[in-house]
Amino acid sequence: MKRLIAVLLILFSISIAKAQEKDSLSFIKSKRIPDADLEKKREETFFTGIPDFSSDPVTGIGFGLRSNVYWNGERTNPLFPYTPYLAKLKANAAYYTSNARELVLSLDVPYYKGTRWRLKIDFKAQQNPANLYFGLTESTLGQLRLPSDENTTFSTYSDYNRARKILRSGEVGEAAFVTDALSNRFRETEFMLNLKADYALGKGKWRIMGGYEIQHLSYSTFEGLEAEAINPITGENTNAPNGFSLLRRDFEQGLISGLNGGWVSILQTALIFDIRDFEPDPTKGYYFEIANEFSNPIIGSQFNFDKLFIQGRAYQKLPIGKRTVLAGRFGAGNIFGSNAPFFEFQDQWSSDGSINALGGRQSLRGYRANRFLARSMWFTNVELRVRLAETKLGKQRFAFGVAPFFDAGTVRDHWQDLNFKNIKYSYGGGLRIAWNQSTVLSFDYGLSKEDRLFFFGIGQAF
Repeated sequence: MKRLIAVLLILFSISIAKAQEKDSLSFIKSKRIPDADLEKKREETFFTGIPDFSSDPVTGIGFGLRSNVYWNGERTNPLFPYTPYLAKLKANAAYYTSNARELVLSLDVPYYKGTRWRLKIDFKAQQNPANLYFGLTESTLGQLRLPSDENTTFSTYSDYNRARKILRSGEVGEAAFVTDALSNRFRETEFMLNLKADYALGKGKWRIMGGYEIQHLSYSTFEGLEAEAINPITGENTNAPNGFSLLRRDFEQGLISGLNGGWVSILQTALIFDIRDFEPDPTKGYYFEIANEFSNPIIGSQFNFDKLFIQGRAYQKLPIGKRTVLAGRFGAGNIFGSNAPFFEFQDQWSSDGSINALGGRQSLRGYRANRFLARSMWFTNVELRVRLAETKLGKQRFAFGVAPFFDAGTVRDHWQDLNFKNIKYSYGGGLRIAWNQSTVLSFDYGLSKEDRLFFFGIGQAF
């Protein structure tokens, strides 16, 4: 058997070598950058770095540095017309007014040395005390409720937020009078290392990816911590101990698992179809992906679950103005494993970047992050990206545009129940600033029946 496997590996290597010798770089011909964008693409190595001033309704205002080093090579390089860069090193550091902090390092090398391999290495260290938790079932689709009073509902987040601060009599185990100002918040501390590699098949439109991720996670809630409160009689602002959090209540009642944190070891696989013409800001093409994460004690994990996510994206340039692109995305995911930890419900894993689910900048921009969570979900986004103006300052190129958008989605406790009922939706408008094409600054203002939210960050939502 070992000899047979060795022979097969040798034959596979020979076939790959012959295929590459025969078609050279033909496997990425479909990803050629449009001529108008290719003329503006910078050569050689350059650096983009901006002070990080970001805004998110959950983590607050962020300050820090977001930097990228790009290796583009020269125009004579055969890869130049087909790749956004030969390699990119990203280094981000940020501190937020919510006391959240984050350090991210990432290296991306597409078509390593002209081969069919793409390599990615990511490292993250972060602590965020402003994570939100509203529950872990499709009941989150209902109106907002206080953990201590399930009978009272709120149609807007502002009303809900004020009601949480009103002093109430403490339950058994709480102080005499408490506030629920921090009842739906928790702190997460994470250290993560991720290694991924994908291989282009055939003419390069299809890729297979494999990866490994190791994380250490720890969590805490804020029982007894002094927090904002409102005197129900006088209406005056004061401070009081925080009562039991919703996350702690659900954990102690056996409704969720994972609050004690621990080590998470994950094997990642994905099948990808990608014919976008320029990954950071496409004008045409399609992206389709089936992605899976597997975690089990047999690979050193303290948790047992399997996550499946399927998404499709489409980009079509319209004959309006200099550069008008209609962009759309549809995604659906499910978590298998009866005792999957609560934190795995918070995002859908994609080889192109994880997506918060459901709510926030990456999915429903009119709702807070993780507003709706359950085992199964689907969502969709549509944007009209309109380029308004372009300019050049020294060696730096800038392009300015607007992007009205519409988002929709829902969650279910079982994938068999996914349908088009009880859909949550939001809409709004965005401003886009493309810096040297590869760095896109996004400003989005989303509206829903429940909230009005502003987001600023680097990169498109999809």
